[in-house]
Amino acid sequence: MTSKPGWDDDPVVAAWPGLPALPGDVTADACVVGLGGSGLAAIEALVDRGLSVVAVDAGRVAAGAAGRNGGFLLGGPDAYLHTAIAEWGEDAAVWLYRETLRELDHLAEVLPDVVNRVGSIRLAGLPGEPESADEAADRAREVADLDPHEAALRKHGIAVERYDGPLGTGLFLPDDAAMNPARRALGLANLLQYKAKLYERTTVTAVRSGRVETERGVISSPLVVVAVDGRLDVLLPQLAGRVRTARLQMVATEPIAEPRRLPCPVYGRWGYDYAQQDASGRILCGGGRDLFVEDEWTTATDPSAFVQGYVADLATRMAGEEVAVTRRWAASVGFTSWDDDTPGGEGDGRALCTEVDDGVVAIGGYNGTGNLVGPVAARAAVAHLTDGVAIPYCFAR
Repeated sequence: MTSKPGWDDDPVVAAWPGLPALPGDVTADACVVGLGGSGLAAIEALVDRGLSVVAVDAGRVAAGAAGRNGGFLLGGPDAYLHTAIAEWGEDAAVWLYRETLRELDHLAEVLPDVVNRVGSIRLAGLPGEPESADEAADRAREVADLDPHEAALRKHGIAVERYDGPLGTGLFLPDDAAMNPARRALGLANLLQYKAKLYERTTVTAVRSGRVETERGVISSPLVVVAVDGRLDVLLPQLAGRVRTARLQMVATEPIAEPRRLPCPVYGRWGYDYAQQDASGRILCGGGRDLFVEDEWTTATDPSAFVQGYVADLATRMAGEEVAVTRRWAASVGFTSWDDDTPGGEGDGRALCTEVDDGVVAIGGYNGTGNLVGPVAARAAVAHLTDGVAIPYCFAR
């Protein structure tokens, strides 16, 4: 077993030549901290405005959660649309949903060999018969929740179909897509490295108005976007209590006998568990964080035995057969909503897009679903910094 992400087995990812480290002190019109999906979207938005940009990452492009997640490109935020409408209001929730679909259209245009527009399935429960009375009761509650979810989507003209098939009962959302997340980030970085100065292996130690300090030099810039999800509360201690770091864990298996067992990304049990099957037939899946809550509020990124045991069993259920796990890995992500006694820790699930100092906007706290929400937040941050546009209500300011 290894902690290397299963996505890194892709030959394009394995052949990534890398980027240089920051050579010393530099000056630019704008600085972006983080070279994941949201940071790369911020860079794109800034260079499109004609600004010079310096961007840094502590590791390789997408070495964090941006290259270690489930590879789902789903419309909307972490909350299902009807839930987001109830929490934030219809205008904010529907606006964000439509913006994520626009972001997905854009990704499909610039990276057609990475984005696989196959839709997604929200499953009520997990494949197979419930394994306990509690699981059966929870599945019944989720089946009932499909109706208001479907109604909200249809009301706003968002494509949705009922799914009743070998995996169970749920909703099929044809606009969604699958990807290798590391391929997505490296592909964008490859396109942007000729328009901006991108540096890997450059750890940021402090962010202040007009100044980003790293172990390799100081970046002087009047505009700064901090596009870090996991450990955002460590880099910016002033956000402690508003965002909290958690560990998400995944596995990859050997190819299974049925090549299209999962025809598209599948997420079940209220979205806590998720999986997709790649072209080789492997199952790549993760989940179980809610079952090991206290253990997973951590900045550690090593896989843990209890969660990995659960995810290995989950892979078997998703595969419909016994499977052998070949890769195990974990990553840090940010949450803005959690249910415990932490002061300020019971938010409404909105991701952060907030000004933390003059000319400095931080984005993150995507609650595990930042592949499209993150880039939308990044573009909102850039619009706020450069054009004075108010940050949309769907983001916590």
